[in-house]
Amino acid sequence: MNLDQTSDGIKLKKLSSKPRSIADDVVLSEEAFHRTVSIERKRTERSRKPFLLMLLDIGKAASADQQQRVLSKLFSTLQLSTRETDVTGWYKHNAIIGVMFIEIGSEERNTIVSTMITRVSSTLRNNLSLEEFNQVSISFYLFPEDWNPKIPQRDAYPALYPDLTRRDSTRKHFCIAKRVMDITGSTAALLLLAPLFLLIAVAIKLTSKGPVFFRQQRIGQHGSTFVCLKFRSMYADNDSQVHETYVRDLIAGRAEPNGHNGNGPGVYKLTEDSRVTPLGSFLRRASLDEVPQFWNVLRGDMSLVGPRPPIPYEVEAYDIWHRRRLLEAKPGITGLWQVNGRSRVAFDEMVRLDLRYAQSWSLWLDLKILVRTPWAVLIGEGAH
Repeated sequence: MNLDQTSDGIKLKKLSSKPRSIADDVVLSEEAFHRTVSIERKRTERSRKPFLLMLLDIGKAASADQQQRVLSKLFSTLQLSTRETDVTGWYKHNAIIGVMFIEIGSEERNTIVSTMITRVSSTLRNNLSLEEFNQVSISFYLFPEDWNPKIPQRDAYPALYPDLTRRDSTRKHFCIAKRVMDITGSTAALLLLAPLFLLIAVAIKLTSKGPVFFRQQRIGQHGSTFVCLKFRSMYADNDSQVHETYVRDLIAGRAEPNGHNGNGPGVYKLTEDSRVTPLGSFLRRASLDEVPQFWNVLRGDMSLVGPRPPIPYEVEAYDIWHRRRLLEAKPGITGLWQVNGRSRVAFDEMVRLDLRYAQSWSLWLDLKILVRTPWAVLIGEGAH
C-alpha cells in the first residue's frame, strides 16, 4: 500500500493485516540511512523541495521477543503505507526506525506534519496492540527548517544531521584536543595581550564617546546565539541599515567589490563607512578590534579556528546551503577565509572555504592556519 497525493495532501490506503518479518523488508543500515539523509539534504538545497523525516522509537521492550514483534509490525505497516520513492532505514539499529518522505510539494509544507502525525498514528493504532502502540514514540522533522535567528537559542534539529553527529563521535578525542588548544591559546593570548588591551581601551575612550567594548549578538554552531565581544570601532548609536543592505546584496551576489584602484581586486566589504571612527579604521585594518574574542573562545562560544560567526540579519538572507557553515563547525577567530584572501573573496566562495575546512578539519590544519594568520594580519590583505 502506498501514500497517494490528493488535493487535500497525503492519503493512506487500507492496510493488509498479513504479518511480515523484518527480514522480508529491504531496510537501509544505520550508516547507509544516515548517508542518505545527508544526500537528501543536499538535493533539497538545490531542488527546494522539502522532505520529512519520521522517527519511530520503540523504547525499551520487556523482552527481545517483544521488541522483534513490535519491529516486525512496524516494518510491515511502513512497507504498505509509504511510497516507492520514500526511504526506510535504521536511524539507530534495533531501536529507532527512520522514514524519509521525499520531494514534498512546497504548498504542503505548512500542513504536512500535522497531517502525517494524525494519519500515521491512526494507522499504527489499527495494526498494533494498545501496549505496543504506547511503546512507540513518533517524531517528525521537516527540512529545511524554519530558522529564525532572532529567537535566542534556536538550534537546528540535530535529528536531521545524524551524519554530522556520527562524524563528531568519531572525532571525539580530536575535539577534546581542539578544545584544550582553544583554552590554552585563548588564556595565553588574554594574559600576553593584557597591556595592549589597556592601551586600546584608553585610546578608544579618548577619541570618541561610548563604551570600550562592542557587544553584538552572533549566530554560533547549530544556530545557537551568543554575545560576541569586539573593541568598539564605530561611533556610538549608529544605524546598522547601511551594513544590513550591503550584506543582503553581498549574499545574493549583487554586490560589487569596493576599493578597486587598478592595482588589484577590490574587496567585498564597505570601505567608506561613515560609522567607523579614525581609530576604529586602524583597529580594523590591524584586526585588533577582534582581540576581545579570545574571551569568547575561552567561554566556548567560539574556537581559535573556524568560520566567522554571522549576524542574525545575515542568516536571514542565507540560501539553504549557506547554513551548512553554521552546522559543520564551531565559529572561530581565524580560518581558511582569513588566510586565503579575506574580504577579496566573494560570499559563496567564503562559504565553500568554510565547508572545506569543516570537512577536512584536523589539528594539523588548525596549526597551519594559526601560523599563517599573523602574516595575513600583517599584510592586511582584504582588511577594512
